[in-house]
Amino acid sequence: MTKDDKAPAATGEYASPPCFMHELAPEYRAAPERTDEWADVARWRKAERKRLVNDRLAMDAETRMERSQKIASGLDRAIGKVAGRIVSTYWPFRGEPDLRDWSIRVIERSGRIALPVVVQKGAPLEFRIWTPGDPLERGVWNILVPSRGPAVQPDIVVAPVVGFDSGNYRLGYGGGFFDRTLAAMTKRPLVIGVGYSEARIATIYPQPHDIAMTTIVTDE
Repeated sequence: MTKDDKAPAATGEYASPPCFMHELAPEYRAAPERTDEWADVARWRKAERKRLVNDRLAMDAETRMERSQKIASGLDRAIGKVAGRIVSTYWPFRGEPDLRDWSIRVIERSGRIALPVVVQKGAPLEFRIWTPGDPLERGVWNILVPSRGPAVQPDIVVAPVVGFDSGNYRLGYGGGFFDRTLAAMTKRPLVIGVGYSEARIATIYPQPHDIAMTTIVTDE
């Protein structure tokens, strides 16, 4: 696979009222106090998003690859057999764990890989089958996506996190594609969030539209 994980930052925020907030540990004093104002939560999420992305971008390439390999091993344990199953992965950018080699190994073990594609703003993602050598094009945020291929429903969704909490809620880039897609699926897949251990935070302040992941896999 071609190494190309540079892309501009994603933007966009939700605008729905908060559902609940958890008590924060002392080390998270910068987080907002309990409030019914979504604006406070949105500002806090934006600041956390920036901090967490900057932290992982500061990681050198060798360390990032070593930690990505540990995450890949954790995925093998979490998923088990992949033969006959469709696994949605992703093309990494902005310092995300690089699982492209792991994706090839899934194919070698008789699994199928699908990549998420943004087809329309405000719409669920489309998952397209991908194999090495298939043509790719630049999609939203300049991420490489399959330029064609059948749309499928994955059995397993592996989603990168910017942050995550103990409830397995995911802090993403703010576009809402992940939650919107899961909500639209007729059959719930196994949903695995992946990220570096530093991505763990006390809470993301889950909202009614946020959907918890099945489990989280980190380099720990």
